[in-house]
Amino acid sequence: MDWPLLAPLPPDARDAVVSAARRRTFGKGEVVFHEGDPADALHLVTSGHLAVQVATPDGERATLNVLGPGAHVGELALMPNDAPRQRSATVLALDPAETRVLSATAFHSVRDKFPAVNQILVYLLADRVRELSDRLLETMYVGLDRRVYRCLLRLGRVYADGPPPTLIPMTQDQLSDLVGGTRPSVNQVLQRLQDQRIIELGRGRVVVLNPQALARKAGL
Repeated sequence: MDWPLLAPLPPDARDAVVSAARRRTFGKGEVVFHEGDPADALHLVTSGHLAVQVATPDGERATLNVLGPGAHVGELALMPNDAPRQRSATVLALDPAETRVLSATAFHSVRDKFPAVNQILVYLLADRVRELSDRLLETMYVGLDRRVYRCLLRLGRVYADGPPPTLIPMTQDQLSDLVGGTRPSVNQVLQRLQDQRIIELGRGRVVVLNPQALARKAGL
């Protein structure tokens, strides 16, 4: 498995990081970690899909992101800090999943032997800033229709397993969380896409039939 996070590292340092990470498996619906738990390890996703969720003021759960193989989550655990850190979100497995768990202790031990591993921290900080900036700009300046198009394209890449069509096993409530819209408004956008034969809707799923047309509509 190749993780973009580790790509900048020399082969020996990359192998040392992977060797220091222990393998964990999760069943569908199993929680990887809870919001508020001690932040003590980074997870490298090997297989399956994970949902990143937070609690809303009314006690519901909102889905912020969906991660697939090659992604990482829990990166704040590796940042130098004397004060204990807590998880800022709950992560659960949407289907059977496997991760490599790199504890903060193991990471710092590897970093002592391979100083090049410090590049991971630079990558993590840059990636977090870029992600937050992109989300802020999209929320402020991109209309709901295009946010839905772009979200479907991102999810299509996460769930792609060969050429189209691509099945995205997510509900419209979850899609609404991801784009920051209401379910009725998102449903209207999805219905228009279905009428244009760009997607197909089903119970708890969206099938992307024509990603090229979706990308044109998204302005990408």
